[in-house]
Amino acid sequence: MKPRPSSTNFSAQRAQQLGKQTLDIEAAAISALKARINDDFSRAVECILTSRGRVIVSGMGKSGHVARKIAATLASTGTPAYFVHPAEASHGDLGMITRDDVFLALSNSGESDELLNILPSLKRQGATLIALTGVPTSTLAREADIHLDAGVAQEACPLNLAPTASTTAALALGDALAVALLDARGFGAEDFARSHPGGSLGRRLLTHVRDVMRAGDAVPVIHAAAPLSEAIVSLSAGGLGFVAIVDADMRPQGIFTDGDLRRAFARGLELNGRRIGELMHPQPASIHPDRLAVEAVEIMEQKRINGLLVCADDGRLCGALNMHDLFAAKVI
Repeated sequence: MKPRPSSTNFSAQRAQQLGKQTLDIEAAAISALKARINDDFSRAVECILTSRGRVIVSGMGKSGHVARKIAATLASTGTPAYFVHPAEASHGDLGMITRDDVFLALSNSGESDELLNILPSLKRQGATLIALTGVPTSTLAREADIHLDAGVAQEACPLNLAPTASTTAALALGDALAVALLDARGFGAEDFARSHPGGSLGRRLLTHVRDVMRAGDAVPVIHAAAPLSEAIVSLSAGGLGFVAIVDADMRPQGIFTDGDLRRAFARGLELNGRRIGELMHPQPASIHPDRLAVEAVEIMEQKRINGLLVCADDGRLCGALNMHDLFAAKVI
């Protein structure tokens, strides 16, 4: 048994050199794929787009890891897809594949036994076979209905053995397929958010003002004729950082914030006996409850304010929110 190389063989300069060389080789491998985005690529996109079934992605070893990622990317961008292990396929999982499906097989050599073993069954079932290989003359490429060439000139591995540039190229070509399909389907940001409700984009595009606003007694309101002292009590009790001034029909007339109160004290204004209507900001900014919460953030940032009134179709106050509410909802 050969001894492990000593850690004293480590060279920082050599490590950096190999790191840069790896990126150069993989970048060149991806760049070379551009010349292969041809009619076969278009046929693959059209085939998947018009399919009445799903895309089943499969591969062994490192190709299998890439296949899982491609399946996940397709599924999250509007193309129903899932991964099937080729070895498991020959032990029952082929039953998940129908004639309406597209089978996307990944193999750099194009000679993976596990994939070749299930080809006869796939053909009997009538599923369309798209092969993504690095060898156009391979068995898998020749047997496929459509072949996508992901071949590379060399691996980034100094031994030219470990799958490195080849897996990067296959992954990039899978991404190219997913993006072309996404565009052809008219898949937009809101569609993406619906398939990622737990992510930050999902929250930004699926959370509406009504979902985060405070309503009812949680919104401090007062009339313009009320004394300042009464407004201060409402301001403190509300916890919003502002109080809404409304008319008899609950239509906003103005807003008064804790910052306004501090500034009034700083200017030395005579506050005794003052009515809140004399100190409020008229025509306060507002938003409809059906608008996206992220739009509320944009309004607050543009106007440099920390709170916003929420008004219904008839212009009546129905809620309010501040930056803290949006932070708590993880919209920002």
